[in-house]
Amino acid sequence: MRTSVVIATRDRARDLANTLTRLRALNPVPPIIVVDNGSTDDTADRVRAGFPGVRLIRLPENVGMAARNLGVEAADTPYVAFSDDDSWWAQGSLTQAEVLFDAYPRVGLVAATTLVGPECRRDPVCDEMAGSPLGTAPDLPGPRVLGFLACSAVVRRSAFLDAGGFNPLLHFGAEEKLLAYDLAARGWELCYVDRLRAHHHPSANRPSVSWRRRIERRNNVLITWMRRPAGDCARTAGLLLRDPLAAAGALRRLPGALGARRRLPDHVERRIRELA
Repeated sequence: MRTSVVIATRDRARDLANTLTRLRALNPVPPIIVVDNGSTDDTADRVRAGFPGVRLIRLPENVGMAARNLGVEAADTPYVAFSDDDSWWAQGSLTQAEVLFDAYPRVGLVAATTLVGPECRRDPVCDEMAGSPLGTAPDLPGPRVLGFLACSAVVRRSAFLDAGGFNPLLHFGAEEKLLAYDLAARGWELCYVDRLRAHHHPSANRPSVSWRRRIERRNNVLITWMRRPAGDCARTAGLLLRDPLAAAGALRRLPGALGARRRLPDHVERRIRELA
């Protein structure tokens, strides 16, 4: 295959083993790269013992979703699909994605349908992407989007590297939004393709909903400071006032965010406002 699967994981050895089993059942079997984010359980031992042929990259510490960047850099295929340690791709979807990338050279990322749980419920985000007001251009395979779920996305490796990958400042939460902005800023298109499918069985070993919301709130503020106009940055003050913990986390990272500030091109800003 010309698509590698990259998985960033931490302390979810059992979930990861299930995901690797599912991915290894695909025909053909894609190259798989696991980036272990400083796990303290037996993740590395399980991968080595149970899944020969899977490339394992061990990190001494948890670098968050930027661990995926190392997996993409290590891949030697033109396309890279992301899976979480509790998600995997449906048979045939990666092969179909390769055909789309070959046929549509402007596309840097395709977002697939995410089927949640054993009942295969469509993630609500999929309906939002399918109804994107950004429309579909004649040379695109589906609706243009400016966001995606990382556990069900395939990227053109060169586009991902061109955009700089996932920003390590965010660590975890809303990291897809910033990458979507940066891909679009570099001239790459992002599309939703309904017929591509990925399965997501959410792990029982996951942070609380309140924690995730707080981190996403923090990171949405950081993304605004890093990419959006000054007026939008000023309006984030109200959001921070409502969540002191998110505010504290954002302020600690403010110097890094301002150091990485880069205004988006007008055409990307127009798309963001159209979506809003």
